[in-house]
Amino acid sequence: MSDKPRIVPTPDGPYQMSGCRQLQGMMDGKVYDAEGTVFLCRCGGSRNKPFCDGTHKKIGFSGAKDPNRVPDQRDDYVGDEITIHDNRGICAHAARCTDNLKSVFRLGLEPWIDPHGDEAEKIAETIQQCPSGALSYTVGGVERRDRDSEPIILIVPNGPYAVRGGADLQGVEWGIGASHEHFTLCRCGKSSNKPFCSGAHWYHQFDEHAPPRE
Repeated sequence: MSDKPRIVPTPDGPYQMSGCRQLQGMMDGKVYDAEGTVFLCRCGGSRNKPFCDGTHKKIGFSGAKDPNRVPDQRDDYVGDEITIHDNRGICAHAARCTDNLKSVFRLGLEPWIDPHGDEAEKIAETIQQCPSGALSYTVGGVERRDRDSEPIILIVPNGPYAVRGGADLQGVEWGIGASHEHFTLCRCGKSSNKPFCSGAHWYHQFDEHAPPRE
């Protein structure tokens, strides 16, 4: 039997999750009881977050992807020592790359990634902080996409569920080059790439403590 959690995004409803060994807040470390089968809110409106309270039915939540979302396309940026792979369509816009290595991940410039902008080792370390799996890299002809970590689901404050260590995520359309070991799941209800996070919580100023939208 797998030691990884099983997650099923129910139609226009919550995530049905079972087998979760650890569900906790990313910043406060609070651990939630997820024994057995639980239902996690993904409409953004539950008064009992992270758990569902049925609000999705009241507000008409839709789990559909936005047809005008950023295209699912992977681009390769080839350097002398490292090749960087990037799929903007599955990016959660956590900004770990642009905040930590501006010489390589350059907002407002084209191409926005410069694989020669710093040492390959430093670039790899930065990419390993990407929570969504939008970024990966190849060194010596071998692509590094997944990581070695224990299964855990972290609740990002006012942001997505960050899955690490893998999960059996069922009935989804994976992006090109996406990691099945680490990825982010929308919980604000506004993502254009449901069930995955598209960074919409930033633009819609998702407040996990706000009352539900009626």
